Amino acid sequence: MPFASARRRLLSSFALAAAALSLPLPASAEEPKRGGTLVIGYPQAPRHLNGAVQSGVATALPSTQLFASPLRFDDQWNPQPYLAEKWSLSEDGKSLTLNLRKGAVFHDGKPVTSADVAFSIMAIKANHPFQTMMGPVERVDTPNPQTAIVRMSVPHPAIVLAMSPALCPILPKHVYGDGQDLKSHPRNSTDVVGSGPFKLVEFKPGQRVVLERFDKFFLPGKPYLDKVVFDITADSSMLMLGLERGTMQMLPFVTIPTDLRRLKDNAQIALTPKGYEGIGPLNWLAFNLEKKPLSDLKVRQAIAHAIDKTFITKALMGGFARPADGPIVPTSPFATTDVARYAFDLKKAAALLDEAGYKAGDGGERFKLTIDYVPGSDDQQKTVAEYLRTQLKKIGIGIEVRTSADFPAWAKRIAAHDFDMTMDLVFNWGDPIIGVHRTYLSSNIKPIVWTNTQSYRNPKVDELLAAAGGILDATKRKAYYATFQKIVSEELPVDWINVVPYHTAASRKVGNVPATIWGPMSPYDEVYLK
Repeated sequence: MPFASARRRLLSSFALAAAALSLPLPASAEEPKRGGTLVIGYPQAPRHLNGAVQSGVATALPSTQLFASPLRFDDQWNPQPYLAEKWSLSEDGKSLTLNLRKGAVFHDGKPVTSADVAFSIMAIKANHPFQTMMGPVERVDTPNPQTAIVRMSVPHPAIVLAMSPALCPILPKHVYGDGQDLKSHPRNSTDVVGSGPFKLVEFKPGQRVVLERFDKFFLPGKPYLDKVVFDITADSSMLMLGLERGTMQMLPFVTIPTDLRRLKDNAQIALTPKGYEGIGPLNWLAFNLEKKPLSDLKVRQAIAHAIDKTFITKALMGGFARPADGPIVPTSPFATTDVARYAFDLKKAAALLDEAGYKAGDGGERFKLTIDYVPGSDDQQKTVAEYLRTQLKKIGIGIEVRTSADFPAWAKRIAAHDFDMTMDLVFNWGDPIIGVHRTYLSSNIKPIVWTNTQSYRNPKVDELLAAAGGILDATKRKAYYATFQKIVSEELPVDWINVVPYHTAASRKVGNVPATIWGPMSPYDEVYLK
């Protein structure tokens, strides 16, 4: 089934999706073997392990192993049973009923009940940076221990997708409902208790996360692996060596062109772009609109005209990436081509700066700015930031590229709005309600990374997104999103650079490499070592 068709089906007809609940996840052609340790290399360090209060890949990779979610998804966007063995969305789109499995327990042996589901969903609504994801949820009713009914104020077309592993980890209420602030709860990092396929053995921040099989996992006979180890190092060359030498068996989210070419030619490595369809990753340059001169649209337009996206994607990214021109990833059925584009034109860029009143002074410089970038993804972030320093100098803008020690340091700076411009790598998360609204809603200007840290405000955009978020019909939603994309591309709170060319590289000894729409952010209960 074509991607767009499957996507529309998910968004506009949840009744059909619910009928698929009895379908199993794809099985391997050979009998999976039990045992062994899967070592996964990744460059970014998680601040903690609780995905209910923290977004991002660094947290999601271990969180989806520790915490189970109500549903999971296959590679065709179809929801599948997980903690919930059955589910149904009401015809008006305002209530979702989850029927939980009997016998599911947390890592401490306590049963998973509807009270835990209710607590978790409301905790996510209150604490997760994706405020629009659970925004319409008013309450969760629990008529019995195995039934949770999510009640919403308006129809919510993304609610089934929001039950995914990386978005809706189910927390034990008896652990996290003790009145402490969930964002800083000590059990986010130590003695973590979930009901996922693996339980925590060790979390050494900045170095590794070690998990081991949970023998009482609610899916019989799974997981197959004894252990999963996330080996954290910012040095991509060390990650490559680890995979080639066999000390690591999997590298997710690979984008570096030289690495992709090298891996493609290695007969011992399987390389695939599958598994990132739900993520919808965009690489962009974000502007702090609270700061002059970036508060001036002409300045932002000048910067956009100074950027050659074709050079970036073809030369800097080896042809693996494709340019982006708007807030919704081009593969989404909600994307439109009717957006404002800024052709590479240094003369026009300089003229716009002149019009804005920023004349070149002695030495040709007009003003200075800083550019930050996310550590751990040099080809998408640092390399582009360095390119921008060279390009913007040509139109009289002096640039300091600021380096953060690690991901938490960068996130803290951006959350505090302590930046002029920053490179960023942001996901659509399958549905605009989840991954797009958060960047542009004025109500989401917060001291939290991956919110509206640009401080962008437009009442018309707020209205369009609010309307689109309450419509179940995909065609009607698309019309609202088309207008939204046209407006934000003209107002440029962000200059979208490229779609990120994510790949997963794995030893051919790894069976069932995660390839659902959430790829490496899926549970690894079916992964095994041959």
